[in-house]
Amino acid sequence: MNNPRSNFSSAFGCPIQIPKQNSNVPPSLPVPVGVFGVPLRSGCSNQMAFCAPELTDRKPEHEQKVSKRLNDREEDKDEAAACSLDNQYDRKIRPCIDLVDSLRKLDIGNDLMLPAIAVIGDRNSGKSSVLEALSGVALPRDKGVITRCPLELKLKKMTAPQEWKGVIYYRNTEIQLQNASEVKKAIRKAQDIVAGTNGSISGELISLEIWSPDVPDLTLIDLPGIAREAVGNQPQDNGQQIKTLLKKYIGCKETIIVVVVPCNVDIATTEALKMAQEVDPTGERTLGVLTKPDLVNEGTEETVLKIVQNEVIPLRKGYMIVKCYGQMDFCNELSFTSTIQQEREFFETHKHFSTLLDENKATIPHLANKLTDELVGRIIKTLPAIEKQVHDALQQAKKELQKYTQSTHPTVSDKTIFLVGLIKAFNEDISQTMHGKESWFGNEIRLFPKIRREFRTWGVKLLESSAKVEEIVCSKLPKYEDQYRGREFPDFISYWTFEDIIKEQITKLEEPAVAMLNKVIYMVEEKFLQLANKRFANFQNLNNAAQERALKKR
Repeated sequence: MNNPRSNFSSAFGCPIQIPKQNSNVPPSLPVPVGVFGVPLRSGCSNQMAFCAPELTDRKPEHEQKVSKRLNDREEDKDEAAACSLDNQYDRKIRPCIDLVDSLRKLDIGNDLMLPAIAVIGDRNSGKSSVLEALSGVALPRDKGVITRCPLELKLKKMTAPQEWKGVIYYRNTEIQLQNASEVKKAIRKAQDIVAGTNGSISGELISLEIWSPDVPDLTLIDLPGIAREAVGNQPQDNGQQIKTLLKKYIGCKETIIVVVVPCNVDIATTEALKMAQEVDPTGERTLGVLTKPDLVNEGTEETVLKIVQNEVIPLRKGYMIVKCYGQMDFCNELSFTSTIQQEREFFETHKHFSTLLDENKATIPHLANKLTDELVGRIIKTLPAIEKQVHDALQQAKKELQKYTQSTHPTVSDKTIFLVGLIKAFNEDISQTMHGKESWFGNEIRLFPKIRREFRTWGVKLLESSAKVEEIVCSKLPKYEDQYRGREFPDFISYWTFEDIIKEQITKLEEPAVAMLNKVIYMVEEKFLQLANKRFANFQNLNNAAQERALKKR
Protein backbone atom coordinates (compact mmCIF):
# COMPACT_ATOMS: atom_id res chain seq x y z
CA MET A 1 0.00 0.00 0.00
CA ASN A 2 1.17 3.52 -0.70
CA ASN A 3 2.59 5.73 1.98
CA PRO A 4 -0.49 7.14 3.83
CA ARG A 5 1.24 10.45 4.40
CA SER A 6 1.76 11.18 0.72
CA ASN A 7 -1.70 9.93 -0.22
CA PHE A 8 -3.40 12.02 2.40
CA SER A 9 -1.44 15.05 1.23
CA SER A 10 -2.86 14.63 -2.25
CA ALA A 11 -6.37 13.87 -1.03
CA PHE A 12 -6.67 16.90 1.24
CA GLY A 13 -4.44 19.28 -0.67
CA CYS A 14 -2.05 19.90 2.19
CA PRO A 15 0.86 18.00 3.77
CA ILE A 16 -0.03 15.98 6.84
CA GLN A 17 2.73 15.11 9.27
CA ILE A 18 2.51 11.54 10.53
CA PRO A 19 5.08 10.17 12.96
CA LYS A 20 7.63 7.93 11.32
CA GLN A 21 7.75 4.36 12.51
CA ASN A 22 10.87 2.22 12.81
CA SER A 23 10.42 -0.80 10.60
CA ASN A 24 11.75 -3.03 13.39
CA VAL A 25 9.34 -1.68 15.99
CA PRO A 26 5.57 -2.34 16.19
CA PRO A 27 3.38 0.65 15.23
CA SER A 28 2.88 2.11 18.69
CA LEU A 29 4.50 4.91 20.60
CA PRO A 30 7.24 4.07 23.09
CA VAL A 31 6.42 4.74 26.71
CA PRO A 32 9.06 7.10 28.09
CA VAL A 33 10.45 6.35 31.48
CA GLY A 34 9.91 9.79 32.99
CA VAL A 35 6.47 10.84 34.19
CA PHE A 36 4.81 13.90 35.66
CA GLY A 37 6.71 15.58 38.39
CA VAL A 38 9.26 12.77 38.75
CA PRO A 39 11.35 12.70 35.56
CA LEU A 40 14.12 10.12 35.44
CA ARG A 41 17.59 11.60 35.35
CA SER A 42 20.38 9.98 33.44
CA GLY A 43 22.09 7.36 35.57
CA CYS A 44 19.26 7.07 38.06
CA SER A 45 17.37 4.19 36.47
CA ASN A 46 18.64 1.79 39.11
CA GLN A 47 17.31 4.06 41.83
CA MET A 48 13.81 4.30 40.34
CA ALA A 49 13.28 0.82 38.85
CA PHE A 50 12.04 -1.24 41.77
CA CYS A 51 11.19 -4.91 41.63
CA ALA A 52 7.81 -5.96 43.03
CA PRO A 53 8.42 -7.71 46.39
CA GLU A 54 6.24 -10.38 47.90
CA LEU A 55 3.12 -9.03 49.57
CA THR A 56 3.58 -11.09 52.72
CA ASP A 57 6.00 -10.17 55.50
CA ARG A 58 7.61 -7.21 53.73
CA LYS A 59 7.20 -4.26 56.11
CA PRO A 60 10.87 -3.45 56.73
CA GLU A 61 11.79 -3.67 53.05
CA HIS A 62 8.72 -1.61 52.10
CA GLU A 63 9.58 1.13 54.56
CA GLN A 64 13.15 1.29 53.27
CA LYS A 65 11.96 1.61 49.68
CA VAL A 66 9.43 4.31 50.59
CA SER A 67 12.11 6.29 52.38
CA LYS A 68 14.46 5.90 49.41
CA ARG A 69 11.74 7.06 46.97
CA LEU A 70 10.94 10.15 49.05
CA ASN A 71 14.62 11.09 49.32
CA ASP A 72 15.08 10.76 45.57
CA ARG A 73 11.96 12.83 44.94
CA GLU A 74 13.14 15.59 47.27
CA GLU A 75 16.34 15.85 45.27
CA ASP A 76 14.29 16.26 42.08
CA LYS A 77 11.63 18.54 43.56
CA ASP A 78 12.74 21.72 41.81
CA GLU A 79 13.02 19.91 38.51
CA ALA A 80 9.61 18.27 39.07
CA ALA A 81 7.89 21.58 39.70
CA ALA A 82 8.95 22.76 36.27
CA CYS A 83 7.92 19.50 34.66
CA SER A 84 4.61 19.68 32.79
CA LEU A 85 1.92 17.04 32.55
CA ASP A 86 3.19 15.33 29.42
CA ASN A 87 6.94 15.81 29.25
CA GLN A 88 7.21 12.10 28.46
CA TYR A 89 5.17 12.31 25.22
CA ASP A 90 6.64 12.35 21.77
CA ARG A 91 5.94 15.80 20.32
CA LYS A 92 5.23 14.32 16.91
CA ILE A 93 1.97 12.70 18.01
CA ARG A 94 -0.05 15.93 17.76
CA PRO A 95 -0.38 15.82 13.94
CA CYS A 96 -1.96 12.35 14.16
CA ILE A 97 -4.58 13.48 16.67
CA ASP A 98 -5.16 16.77 14.83
CA LEU A 99 -5.83 14.84 11.62
CA VAL A 100 -8.64 12.81 13.19
CA ASP A 101 -9.99 15.85 15.06
CA SER A 102 -10.19 17.85 11.84
CA LEU A 103 -12.06 15.01 10.10
CA ARG A 104 -14.49 14.76 12.99
CA LYS A 105 -15.00 18.54 13.02
CA LEU A 106 -16.05 18.34 9.36
CA ASP A 107 -18.69 15.72 10.32
CA ILE A 108 -16.79 13.14 8.30
CA GLY A 109 -17.06 10.94 11.38
CA ASN A 110 -20.67 10.32 10.40
CA ASP A 111 -19.43 8.48 7.31
CA LEU A 112 -16.00 7.22 8.36
CA MET A 113 -15.06 5.12 11.38
CA LEU A 114 -12.62 7.49 13.08
CA PRO A 115 -10.50 6.34 16.05
CA ALA A 116 -11.61 7.84 19.36
CA ILE A 117 -11.44 7.33 23.11
CA ALA A 118 -14.85 7.19 24.81
CA VAL A 119 -14.96 7.42 28.61
CA ILE A 120 -17.90 5.71 30.33
CA GLY A 121 -18.78 4.84 33.90
CA ASP A 122 -21.62 4.37 36.35
CA ARG A 123 -22.91 7.38 38.22
CA ASN A 124 -20.47 8.50 40.97
CA SER A 125 -17.74 6.23 39.61
CA GLY A 126 -15.15 9.03 39.59
CA LYS A 127 -15.30 9.51 35.81
CA SER A 128 -15.42 13.30 36.05
CA SER A 129 -12.49 13.31 38.48
CA VAL A 130 -10.37 11.36 36.02
CA LEU A 131 -11.19 13.80 33.22
CA GLU A 132 -10.52 16.76 35.52
CA ALA A 133 -7.13 15.30 36.41
CA LEU A 134 -6.25 14.86 32.74
CA SER A 135 -7.53 18.26 31.61
CA GLY A 136 -6.70 20.36 34.67
CA VAL A 137 -10.13 22.03 34.70
CA ALA A 138 -13.16 21.62 36.95
CA LEU A 139 -16.21 20.07 35.34
CA PRO A 140 -19.84 20.51 36.50
CA ARG A 141 -20.65 18.47 39.60
CA ASP A 142 -24.38 18.55 40.27
CA LYS A 143 -26.78 16.02 41.69
CA GLY A 144 -28.00 13.47 39.19
CA VAL A 145 -26.53 13.22 35.70
CA ILE A 146 -23.50 15.52 35.42
CA THR A 147 -22.70 14.96 31.74
CA ARG A 148 -25.91 15.32 29.70
CA CYS A 149 -24.33 15.60 26.24
CA PRO A 150 -21.27 13.97 24.67
CA LEU A 151 -18.37 16.25 25.61
CA GLU A 152 -15.34 16.16 23.35
CA LEU A 153 -12.20 17.18 25.25
CA LYS A 154 -9.38 18.24 22.95
CA LEU A 155 -6.27 18.66 25.07
CA LYS A 156 -3.33 20.35 23.34
CA LYS A 157 0.11 20.70 24.85
CA MET A 158 1.71 24.12 24.40
CA THR A 159 5.45 23.91 23.89
CA ALA A 160 6.22 27.62 24.16
CA PRO A 161 5.44 29.36 27.47
CA GLN A 162 1.94 30.74 26.93
CA GLU A 163 -1.09 31.45 29.02
CA TRP A 164 -3.91 28.93 29.37
CA LYS A 165 -6.50 29.18 26.61
CA GLY A 166 -9.80 27.40 25.95
CA VAL A 167 -12.62 27.42 23.41
CA ILE A 168 -16.01 25.74 23.65
CA TYR A 169 -18.13 24.95 20.58
CA TYR A 170 -21.78 23.90 20.38
CA ARG A 171 -24.28 24.31 17.58
CA ASN A 172 -23.21 27.52 15.82
CA THR A 173 -21.71 29.06 18.96
CA GLU A 174 -18.04 29.59 19.75
CA ILE A 175 -17.03 30.98 23.15
CA GLN A 176 -13.47 31.96 24.05
CA LEU A 177 -12.38 31.10 27.61
CA GLN A 178 -9.63 33.11 29.27
CA ASN A 179 -8.95 30.88 32.27
CA ALA A 180 -9.75 27.41 33.60
CA SER A 181 -12.27 28.71 36.14
CA GLU A 182 -14.68 29.61 33.31
CA VAL A 183 -14.94 26.05 31.98
CA LYS A 184 -17.51 24.69 34.43
CA LYS A 185 -19.97 27.53 33.88
CA ALA A 186 -19.51 27.40 30.08
CA ILE A 187 -20.19 23.64 29.94
CA ARG A 188 -23.27 23.93 32.14
CA LYS A 189 -24.63 26.73 29.95
CA ALA A 190 -23.96 24.75 26.77
CA GLN A 191 -25.71 21.68 28.18
CA ASP A 192 -28.74 23.72 29.20
CA ILE A 193 -29.01 25.13 25.67
CA VAL A 194 -28.47 21.82 23.90
CA ALA A 195 -30.33 19.45 26.24
CA GLY A 196 -32.66 21.78 28.14
CA THR A 197 -32.82 22.57 31.83
CA ASN A 198 -34.91 19.61 32.99
CA GLY A 199 -32.06 17.11 33.12
CA SER A 200 -32.74 15.56 29.72
CA ILE A 201 -30.10 13.79 27.64
CA SER A 202 -29.02 14.93 24.16
CA GLY A 203 -26.82 13.25 21.56
CA GLU A 204 -25.58 16.61 20.25
CA LEU A 205 -21.83 17.00 20.68
CA ILE A 206 -20.22 19.79 22.70
CA SER A 207 -16.53 20.36 21.98
CA LEU A 208 -14.03 21.88 24.41
CA GLU A 209 -10.47 22.68 23.30
CA ILE A 210 -7.82 23.42 25.91
CA TRP A 211 -4.30 24.70 25.27
CA SER A 212 -2.03 24.42 28.28
CA PRO A 213 1.50 23.36 29.22
CA ASP A 214 -0.06 21.06 31.84
CA VAL A 215 -2.10 18.75 29.60
CA PRO A 216 -1.21 15.80 27.36
CA ASP A 217 -1.81 15.77 23.63
CA LEU A 218 -5.02 13.80 23.79
CA THR A 219 -8.65 13.82 22.65
CA LEU A 220 -11.35 12.18 24.76
CA ILE A 221 -15.13 11.92 24.49
CA ASP A 222 -16.87 12.12 27.86
CA LEU A 223 -20.25 10.36 27.86
CA PRO A 224 -23.08 10.59 30.43
CA GLY A 225 -22.76 8.40 33.49
CA ILE A 226 -25.06 5.38 33.56
CA ALA A 227 -28.04 6.00 35.84
CA ARG A 228 -30.36 3.21 36.96
CA GLU A 229 -33.23 5.58 37.76
CA ALA A 230 -34.24 9.17 37.13
CA VAL A 231 -33.48 11.85 39.73
CA GLY A 232 -35.64 14.87 40.49
CA ASN A 233 -37.49 16.22 37.48
CA GLN A 234 -35.49 14.19 34.96
CA PRO A 235 -37.48 12.21 32.34
CA GLN A 236 -38.25 8.66 33.45
CA ASP A 237 -36.61 7.18 30.36
CA ASN A 238 -33.28 8.96 31.02
CA GLY A 239 -31.56 5.66 31.79
CA GLN A 240 -32.54 4.14 28.46
CA GLN A 241 -31.59 7.32 26.59
CA ILE A 242 -28.12 7.21 28.16
CA LYS A 243 -27.58 3.54 27.24
CA THR A 244 -28.68 4.18 23.66
CA LEU A 245 -26.27 7.11 23.40
CA LEU A 246 -23.38 5.13 24.89
CA LYS A 247 -23.90 2.19 22.53
CA LYS A 248 -23.81 4.58 19.57
CA TYR A 249 -20.28 5.68 20.52
CA ILE A 250 -18.70 2.57 22.02
CA GLY A 251 -20.28 0.35 19.37
CA CYS A 252 -17.88 1.77 16.77
CA LYS A 253 -15.09 -0.76 16.23
CA GLU A 254 -12.44 1.97 16.08
CA THR A 255 -13.37 3.42 19.50
CA ILE A 256 -11.21 2.70 22.53
CA ILE A 257 -13.50 2.22 25.54
CA VAL A 258 -12.27 3.55 28.88
CA VAL A 259 -14.41 2.10 31.68
CA VAL A 260 -14.10 3.93 35.01
CA VAL A 261 -14.86 1.75 38.07
CA PRO A 262 -14.43 2.62 41.78
CA CYS A 263 -12.15 0.30 43.77
CA ASN A 264 -14.70 0.03 46.59
CA VAL A 265 -17.44 -1.71 44.54
CA ASP A 266 -17.80 -5.16 43.02
CA ILE A 267 -16.44 -4.72 39.51
CA ALA A 268 -18.65 -7.55 38.19
CA THR A 269 -21.81 -5.57 39.00
CA THR A 270 -20.91 -2.32 37.22
CA GLU A 271 -23.24 -1.42 34.35
CA ALA A 272 -20.48 0.33 32.40
CA LEU A 273 -18.30 -2.77 32.23
CA LYS A 274 -21.29 -4.90 31.23
CA MET A 275 -22.08 -2.50 28.36
CA ALA A 276 -18.45 -2.58 27.24
CA GLN A 277 -18.52 -6.38 27.24
CA GLU A 278 -21.67 -6.36 25.07
CA VAL A 279 -20.00 -4.40 22.26
CA ASP A 280 -16.46 -5.69 22.90
CA PRO A 281 -16.82 -9.31 24.13
CA THR A 282 -13.10 -10.08 23.86
CA GLY A 283 -12.07 -6.89 25.66
CA GLU A 284 -9.77 -5.98 22.79
CA ARG A 285 -10.81 -2.30 22.79
CA THR A 286 -11.47 -1.84 26.52
CA LEU A 287 -9.23 -0.29 29.16
CA GLY A 288 -10.31 -0.39 32.81
CA VAL A 289 -9.51 2.52 35.12
CA LEU A 290 -9.94 1.98 38.86
CA THR A 291 -10.59 5.04 41.03
CA LYS A 292 -10.89 5.90 44.71
CA PRO A 293 -8.11 3.56 45.98
CA ASP A 294 -8.07 5.52 49.25
CA LEU A 295 -11.61 4.24 50.00
CA VAL A 296 -10.72 0.55 49.75
CA ASN A 297 -11.72 -1.37 52.87
CA GLU A 298 -8.86 -2.88 54.82
CA GLY A 299 -8.30 -6.46 53.79
CA THR A 300 -9.63 -6.05 50.24
CA GLU A 301 -6.42 -4.65 48.75
CA GLU A 302 -5.47 -8.07 47.38
CA THR A 303 -8.71 -8.16 45.39
CA VAL A 304 -7.94 -4.77 43.85
CA LEU A 305 -4.43 -5.95 42.97
CA LYS A 306 -5.84 -9.02 41.20
CA ILE A 307 -8.17 -6.79 39.16
CA VAL A 308 -5.32 -4.53 38.08
CA GLN A 309 -3.21 -7.60 37.30
CA ASN A 310 -6.00 -8.67 34.88
CA GLU A 311 -6.86 -11.81 36.84
CA VAL A 312 -10.57 -11.15 37.58
CA ILE A 313 -12.19 -9.86 34.37
CA PRO A 314 -9.44 -9.94 31.75
CA LEU A 315 -9.16 -7.07 29.26
CA ARG A 316 -6.69 -6.96 26.38
CA LYS A 317 -5.64 -3.42 27.29
CA GLY A 318 -5.59 -4.23 30.99
CA TYR A 319 -6.30 -1.92 33.92
CA MET A 320 -4.90 1.26 35.44
CA ILE A 321 -5.47 2.70 38.91
CA VAL A 322 -5.51 6.40 39.82
CA LYS A 323 -6.22 8.60 42.80
CA CYS A 324 -7.69 11.85 41.55
CA TYR A 325 -7.89 15.10 43.41
CA GLY A 326 -11.39 16.24 44.31
CA GLN A 327 -13.48 19.35 43.92
CA MET A 328 -12.09 20.77 47.17
CA ASP A 329 -8.62 20.80 45.64
CA PHE A 330 -9.95 23.04 42.87
CA CYS A 331 -11.68 25.26 45.40
CA ASN A 332 -8.45 25.53 47.39
CA GLU A 333 -6.57 26.28 44.15
CA LEU A 334 -4.11 23.46 44.74
CA SER A 335 -1.41 23.65 42.08
CA PHE A 336 -1.40 21.08 39.35
CA THR A 337 2.13 19.92 40.17
CA SER A 338 1.18 19.50 43.84
CA THR A 339 -1.77 17.27 43.05
CA ILE A 340 0.37 15.08 40.80
CA GLN A 341 3.00 14.79 43.51
CA GLN A 342 0.37 13.97 46.13
CA GLU A 343 -1.02 11.16 43.99
CA ARG A 344 2.43 9.73 43.39
CA GLU A 345 3.24 9.95 47.08
CA PHE A 346 0.05 8.02 47.88
CA PHE A 347 1.09 5.10 45.69
CA GLU A 348 4.76 5.26 46.71
CA THR A 349 3.87 4.97 50.38
CA HIS A 350 1.03 2.45 50.01
CA LYS A 351 1.88 -0.95 51.39
CA HIS A 352 0.04 -2.87 48.66
CA PHE A 353 -0.32 -0.57 45.65
CA SER A 354 3.30 0.62 45.39
CA THR A 355 4.14 -2.31 43.12
CA LEU A 356 1.61 -1.00 40.58
CA LEU A 357 3.54 2.25 40.36
CA ASP A 358 6.67 0.31 39.42
CA GLU A 359 4.71 -1.43 36.65
CA ASN A 360 3.42 1.88 35.20
CA LYS A 361 -0.15 0.89 36.07
CA ALA A 362 -0.83 3.67 38.56
CA THR A 363 -1.21 7.48 38.62
CA ILE A 364 -2.73 9.95 36.17
CA PRO A 365 0.59 10.53 34.33
CA HIS A 366 0.89 6.86 33.42
CA LEU A 367 -2.79 6.78 32.45
CA ALA A 368 -2.34 9.81 30.18
CA ASN A 369 0.69 8.18 28.60
CA LYS A 370 -1.22 4.92 28.11
CA LEU A 371 -4.23 6.65 26.53
CA THR A 372 -2.08 8.70 24.17
CA ASP A 373 -0.10 5.62 23.17
CA GLU A 374 -3.31 3.67 22.50
CA LEU A 375 -5.01 6.48 20.56
CA VAL A 376 -2.05 7.30 18.33
CA GLY A 377 -1.32 3.62 17.77
CA ARG A 378 -4.89 3.03 16.64
CA ILE A 379 -4.82 6.12 14.41
CA ILE A 380 -1.65 4.95 12.69
CA LYS A 381 -3.08 1.44 12.35
CA THR A 382 -6.32 2.66 10.80
CA LEU A 383 -4.84 5.33 8.51
CA PRO A 384 -4.81 3.00 5.47
CA ALA A 385 -8.50 2.14 6.01
CA ILE A 386 -9.38 5.82 6.50
CA GLU A 387 -7.43 6.69 3.38
CA LYS A 388 -9.38 4.09 1.39
CA GLN A 389 -12.70 5.37 2.71
CA VAL A 390 -11.75 8.96 1.84
CA HIS A 391 -10.66 7.83 -1.64
CA ASP A 392 -13.96 5.98 -2.17
CA ALA A 393 -15.93 9.00 -0.95
CA LEU A 394 -13.90 11.23 -3.28
CA GLN A 395 -14.64 9.00 -6.27
CA GLN A 396 -18.33 9.00 -5.40
CA ALA A 397 -18.31 12.79 -5.17
CA LYS A 398 -16.67 12.99 -8.60
CA LYS A 399 -19.42 10.80 -10.04
CA GLU A 400 -22.00 13.10 -8.53
CA LEU A 401 -20.24 16.13 -10.01
CA GLN A 402 -20.37 14.55 -13.45
CA LYS A 403 -24.16 14.86 -13.35
CA TYR A 404 -23.77 18.62 -13.49
CA THR A 405 -22.85 18.73 -17.15
CA GLN A 406 -23.50 22.45 -17.68
CA SER A 407 -20.32 24.45 -17.91
CA THR A 408 -19.72 27.45 -15.71
CA HIS A 409 -20.35 30.94 -17.05
CA PRO A 410 -17.71 33.48 -16.06
CA THR A 411 -19.46 36.78 -16.88
CA VAL A 412 -22.75 38.25 -15.63
CA SER A 413 -23.99 38.50 -19.22
CA ASP A 414 -23.33 34.82 -19.88
CA LYS A 415 -25.07 33.86 -16.65
CA THR A 416 -28.10 35.99 -17.56
CA ILE A 417 -28.37 34.44 -21.01
CA PHE A 418 -28.05 30.96 -19.54
CA LEU A 419 -30.73 31.66 -16.90
CA VAL A 420 -33.14 33.13 -19.49
CA GLY A 421 -32.63 30.06 -21.65
CA LEU A 422 -33.49 27.75 -18.76
CA ILE A 423 -36.66 29.64 -17.87
CA LYS A 424 -37.68 29.87 -21.54
CA ALA A 425 -37.34 26.09 -21.96
CA PHE A 426 -39.39 25.60 -18.79
CA ASN A 427 -42.14 27.90 -20.06
CA GLU A 428 -42.22 26.06 -23.37
CA ASP A 429 -42.70 22.78 -21.54
CA ILE A 430 -45.66 24.28 -19.64
CA SER A 431 -47.17 25.63 -22.87
CA GLN A 432 -46.87 22.25 -24.58
CA THR A 433 -48.51 20.59 -21.58
CA MET A 434 -51.42 23.08 -21.64
CA HIS A 435 -52.08 22.20 -25.29
CA GLY A 436 -51.79 18.48 -24.65
CA LYS A 437 -48.59 18.16 -26.67
CA GLU A 438 -45.97 17.40 -23.99
CA SER A 439 -43.49 14.62 -24.70
CA TRP A 440 -43.91 11.29 -22.96
CA PHE A 441 -41.84 8.15 -22.53
CA GLY A 442 -42.84 4.49 -22.49
CA ASN A 443 -46.17 3.90 -20.73
CA GLU A 444 -46.33 7.43 -19.35
CA ILE A 445 -49.74 9.13 -19.74
CA ARG A 446 -50.16 12.79 -20.66
CA LEU A 447 -51.86 15.22 -18.30
CA PHE A 448 -55.06 15.70 -20.30
CA PRO A 449 -55.96 11.97 -20.51
CA LYS A 450 -55.45 11.72 -16.74
CA ILE A 451 -57.81 14.63 -16.10
CA ARG A 452 -60.30 13.29 -18.65
CA ARG A 453 -60.51 10.00 -16.72
CA GLU A 454 -61.48 11.91 -13.59
CA PHE A 455 -64.17 13.82 -15.46
CA ARG A 456 -65.59 10.55 -16.82
CA THR A 457 -65.93 9.30 -13.25
CA TRP A 458 -67.55 12.61 -12.34
CA GLY A 459 -69.96 12.32 -15.31
CA VAL A 460 -71.19 8.97 -14.03
CA LYS A 461 -71.93 10.54 -10.64
CA LEU A 462 -73.85 13.39 -12.30
CA LEU A 463 -76.01 10.93 -14.28
CA GLU A 464 -76.76 9.02 -11.09
CA SER A 465 -77.71 12.25 -9.35
CA SER A 466 -79.93 13.31 -12.29
CA ALA A 467 -81.86 10.05 -12.10
CA LYS A 468 -82.39 10.60 -8.37
CA VAL A 469 -83.71 14.12 -8.99
CA GLU A 470 -86.31 12.78 -11.42
CA GLU A 471 -87.42 10.20 -8.90
CA ILE A 472 -87.65 12.79 -6.14
CA VAL A 473 -89.69 15.18 -8.26
CA CYS A 474 -92.14 12.43 -9.17
CA SER A 475 -92.43 11.35 -5.55
CA LYS A 476 -93.12 14.88 -4.31
CA LEU A 477 -95.64 15.80 -7.03
CA PRO A 478 -98.72 14.12 -5.39
CA LYS A 479 -97.94 15.83 -2.09
CA TYR A 480 -97.70 19.20 -3.85
CA GLU A 481 -101.02 18.61 -5.67
CA ASP A 482 -102.76 17.93 -2.38
CA GLN A 483 -101.17 20.61 -0.16
CA TYR A 484 -99.45 23.41 -2.10
CA ARG A 485 -100.79 23.80 -5.69
CA GLY A 486 -102.20 27.23 -6.37
CA ARG A 487 -103.19 28.55 -9.79
CA GLU A 488 -100.79 26.19 -11.62
CA PHE A 489 -102.17 23.71 -14.10
CA PRO A 490 -102.48 20.09 -12.91
CA ASP A 491 -99.17 18.11 -12.96
CA PHE A 492 -97.20 21.39 -13.15
CA ILE A 493 -94.88 22.49 -10.28
CA SER A 494 -94.05 26.11 -9.68
CA TYR A 495 -90.51 27.27 -10.57
CA TRP A 496 -89.64 28.10 -6.95
CA THR A 497 -90.62 24.67 -5.68
CA PHE A 498 -88.63 22.98 -8.44
CA GLU A 499 -85.60 25.19 -7.62
CA ASP A 500 -85.70 24.19 -3.92
CA ILE A 501 -85.65 20.49 -4.88
CA ILE A 502 -82.71 20.97 -7.25
CA LYS A 503 -80.71 23.02 -4.69
CA GLU A 504 -81.09 20.23 -2.16
CA GLN A 505 -79.58 17.74 -4.63
CA ILE A 506 -76.77 20.10 -5.68
CA THR A 507 -75.75 20.51 -2.03
CA LYS A 508 -75.25 16.76 -1.85
CA LEU A 509 -72.90 16.95 -4.84
CA GLU A 510 -70.68 19.66 -3.32
CA GLU A 511 -68.36 17.40 -1.31
CA PRO A 512 -67.57 14.90 -4.13
CA ALA A 513 -67.15 17.83 -6.55
CA VAL A 514 -64.49 19.45 -4.32
CA ALA A 515 -62.74 16.09 -3.93
CA MET A 516 -62.62 15.65 -7.69
CA LEU A 517 -61.33 19.20 -8.12
CA ASN A 518 -58.52 18.58 -5.61
CA LYS A 519 -57.50 15.48 -7.55
CA VAL A 520 -57.22 17.49 -10.73
CA ILE A 521 -55.25 20.24 -8.96
CA TYR A 522 -52.87 17.63 -7.54
CA MET A 523 -52.31 16.20 -11.05
CA VAL A 524 -51.50 19.65 -12.43
CA GLU A 525 -49.12 20.38 -9.53
CA GLU A 526 -47.42 17.03 -9.94
CA LYS A 527 -46.86 17.74 -13.64
CA PHE A 528 -45.54 21.22 -12.84
CA LEU A 529 -43.05 19.82 -10.31
CA GLN A 530 -42.00 17.17 -12.79
CA LEU A 531 -41.21 19.82 -15.41
CA ALA A 532 -39.33 21.91 -12.81
CA ASN A 533 -37.17 18.91 -11.87
CA LYS A 534 -36.55 18.22 -15.54
CA ARG A 535 -35.13 21.70 -16.23
CA PHE A 536 -33.78 22.78 -12.81
CA ALA A 537 -32.54 19.53 -11.25
CA ASN A 538 -28.95 20.82 -11.20
CA PHE A 539 -29.94 24.22 -9.82
CA GLN A 540 -31.36 23.66 -6.35
CA ASN A 541 -32.32 27.26 -5.54
CA LEU A 542 -34.08 27.73 -8.88
CA ASN A 543 -35.85 24.41 -8.50
CA ASN A 544 -37.03 25.28 -4.98
CA ALA A 545 -38.31 28.69 -6.13
CA ALA A 546 -40.32 27.13 -8.98
CA GLN A 547 -41.82 24.48 -6.70
CA GLU A 548 -42.75 27.03 -4.05
CA ARG A 549 -44.62 29.10 -6.63
CA ALA A 550 -46.49 26.02 -7.85
CA LEU A 551 -47.58 24.95 -4.36
CA LYS A 552 -48.39 28.52 -3.28
CA LYS A 553 -51.08 28.78 -5.96
CA ARG A 554 -53.11 26.05 -4.27
